[in-house]
Amino acid sequence: MQSRWPLWINGQWVNPDNFFSVTNPATEEPAFEVAEAGPAEVEQAVSAALTAFRDGRWAKLPPAERQARLNRFADLLEAHQEDLVAAEVRQSGKPRKLVHYSDFLFSVDNVRYFAGITRHLEGRASTEYNGIHSSFIRREPIGVVAGIAPWNYPLMMAVWKLAPALAAGNSVILKPASLTPVTALMLGPLAEEAGIPAGVFNVLSGPGRLIGQQLVAHPDVAMISLTGDTATGRQIMNQAAGRVKRLHLELGGKAPAVVFADADFEAAVQG
Repeated sequence: MQSRWPLWINGQWVNPDNFFSVTNPATEEPAFEVAEAGPAEVEQAVSAALTAFRDGRWAKLPPAERQARLNRFADLLEAHQEDLVAAEVRQSGKPRKLVHYSDFLFSVDNVRYFAGITRHLEGRASTEYNGIHSSFIRREPIGVVAGIAPWNYPLMMAVWKLAPALAAGNSVILKPASLTPVTALMLGPLAEEAGIPAGVFNVLSGPGRLIGQQLVAHPDVAMISLTGDTATGRQIMNQAAGRVKRLHLELGGKAPAVVFADADFEAAVQG
């Protein structure tokens, strides 16, 4: 497995000027060197995603074709299981058993779920309210979606951001957490091999306060999806309000673990 990871933009690896170190929290040893995107790389990714959306190379594909390519993507995740699991363990410090039987399998299943739902979109129709016209809802992709993922389930949360957005025909810019960006970057070439066109899926690693703010403020980004802390969610809501940008926010947490002095420490760690 390579130890140095560039950015994935417009179907190719991009090397910016700066890289940062990712540490394995279980060993406190350096695990990877990862590219740090700056304003220029964010602009490059947004431009690629918007161009891919406007020319219809993905959005205008029949739902059956998007379904087939997403299922191919899931097949490739399974084919590269060992590398993905190994990288996830190395960057997150999680037990291999947890990553394999929980995070990885759920990730593959999520891709297959949204592949299937592309051909089962809900639609509502009504009769003629005024006796002249019929009303109905038509579902269409909205454009460039920026997904900001957290550190706790790096691979699974990356998939949760990209799979539904791609299934609906959008272009995606994925911004993984700086603590755990590698498995998100690994998805880029697999998506390309599955037939997801260049520019439709991009991955930017680096500081959230810079990349996230630029994506939120960018006029060509139609939607922001964030899983993170409540304070960041408030900031994004404030920034997005000026353009009435669509938001999907999963904020805060409700699962604390308190370990007292008389606890069995090894059992608590395993639990």
